[in-house]
Amino acid sequence: MSKILIPLSVPKRQHDAYLKNYKLATKNSGHLFLFAGDQKVEHLNNDFYGAGISPEDANPEHLFKIASQVPGAVLATHIGLLSHYGQDYRQASYILKINGKSPLNTKKDDTISAAWLDLDKVINFKNQSKLKIVGLGYTVYLGSSQEAQMLKEAAEMIQAAHANGMLAIIWMYPRNSKIKNEDAPHLIAGGAGIAACLGADFVKVKYPYKTATTVKKAEVFKEVIDAAGRTKVICVGGSKQEAKNLLQHLERQLKTGSSGLAVGRNMHQRSLAEATALGKAIVAMLHHKASYKEALAILNNKDKKKKKTKGKMLGFFSF
Repeated sequence: MSKILIPLSVPKRQHDAYLKNYKLATKNSGHLFLFAGDQKVEHLNNDFYGAGISPEDANPEHLFKIASQVPGAVLATHIGLLSHYGQDYRQASYILKINGKSPLNTKKDDTISAAWLDLDKVINFKNQSKLKIVGLGYTVYLGSSQEAQMLKEAAEMIQAAHANGMLAIIWMYPRNSKIKNEDAPHLIAGGAGIAACLGADFVKVKYPYKTATTVKKAEVFKEVIDAAGRTKVICVGGSKQEAKNLLQHLERQLKTGSSGLAVGRNMHQRSLAEATALGKAIVAMLHHKASYKEALAILNNKDKKKKKTKGKMLGFFSF
């Protein structure tokens, strides 16, 4: 990993804490693997119960079980779940999400997701819980009539996180009825640039999965990386897709200069065994520079072991 540039908003007395949290969050790679447990609020139960979703996902503890078994993933979730479950999963690393909203209000032009608690209460919880909370997170809906309020709270969160030696991560989503394509790289680049102006360490943005289907087509995403400057870009994982397809997209994202992946449904909608296998494959790519083919081998390792047990006399499998 290249030298970590500590923002001037981090006081000198917190430099060591900031460096420790940065290295812990990225496993010394500079890349962030964000496991999006905040979807319990953002998506209600639609994405945690039903057809095509593992029955394990009905219980919020599933999120913590996955995070604890995928070293290198950082679980982003809200204060209540951290309070109830964090004590049983202290080995995991966390991002405390300070705002959130349900999807029930469908008025895009007035979308708001305000902070749930004053920042001093958030910091008090971080200190008294003694959990490995490496950063704070906040969602901004750019283009909403409530944009100014969210930008204000986001800026305050970033300063509070840095003042306490933590990372600051912004979820940046354009949200307005006049926007024709929320996945347009030019629009996403604008949002990434605002995250940089706020001073975020990482910005989580959408990715054009439907159009960036080759390395060449994915190159348009470089505009987003450039616009973010020293704020590192991580891409959302989007709706559940075949694991191998997600890994292939990740390879393209990394080639354009992205610095991580934020996965929610693609992890928690799978069984613990399947989610763990996918998570370890993503970790290999983000933190250990594994290729797509190498990550695919890690993903399929569990199945191959089963096949080896059944047909070990044939000697087809080497692990």
